Amino acid sequence: MRERTPLTRVRLERLDNLKLIVTTGMENRAIDMGCAHERGVTVCGTRGGLSNAVEHTWALILSLLRNLPTEENNIRNGGWQTTIGRDLFGSTLGLVGLGRTGTRMARVARAFDMNILAWSPHLTPEVAETHGATAVSKDRLFAESDIVSVHLQLSDSTRGIVTATDLSRMKKSSVFVNTSRGALVDEAALEKAVRAGSIAGAALDVFANEPLPVDSTMRSLPNSILTPHVGYVTEGLYRRFFSDIVEDIAMHLAGTPVRVLNS
Repeated sequence: MRERTPLTRVRLERLDNLKLIVTTGMENRAIDMGCAHERGVTVCGTRGGLSNAVEHTWALILSLLRNLPTEENNIRNGGWQTTIGRDLFGSTLGLVGLGRTGTRMARVARAFDMNILAWSPHLTPEVAETHGATAVSKDRLFAESDIVSVHLQLSDSTRGIVTATDLSRMKKSSVFVNTSRGALVDEAALEKAVRAGSIAGAALDVFANEPLPVDSTMRSLPNSILTPHVGYVTEGLYRRFFSDIVEDIAMHLAGTPVRVLNS
């Protein structure tokens, strides 16, 4: 279910016969869980796929740094090399968020022999160290990282947490990556930074407004790789989603619901 069509209290109160809502994943901020509970509506989830998003994030990073779209087009158009790729080895990855997804990002970064900086509102040095990262201030992360990648959940406290000021601290050679939620970032400021060459580029799987409007200026963003919120979309994950959905419905009908989100 997309967040642009939320099941708010107003909507739920119109559904007199509703007994069960099944959503993919184990959270959905678009559903008023409290109202559903009050009305006796059970909300069940499915198993997720954290590794899927991590794989896609690294695919974007590697494609951006190795200029894969440009070089692939060169080959198809009868040309040859026109760019120079960049190394991951010895570079610095800045993780905005070191939770379930961020820690997996750090694991891969260590395999590439990268330096890892991390920041989130409640991150401690001890926790960061256990994942091979160094906890730093937000200012330092944006100033020193070669790649800044966002891995936070969207909430009232994190909405717009990456500001124009943060982006202005990035090196001209740095790139910005977001596969979490578009609303975490000041998108207008990010677009301005990329177009002005204040940063080297961006790799984005998420946007503040989804689906991205046809006339959005983000569609023509230079030095960028854009994908349509498909970081989680894989055959394996969809098999898991669909089998869990069937099980959620069957177990609810049997009177023993599983993966209940609003108990």
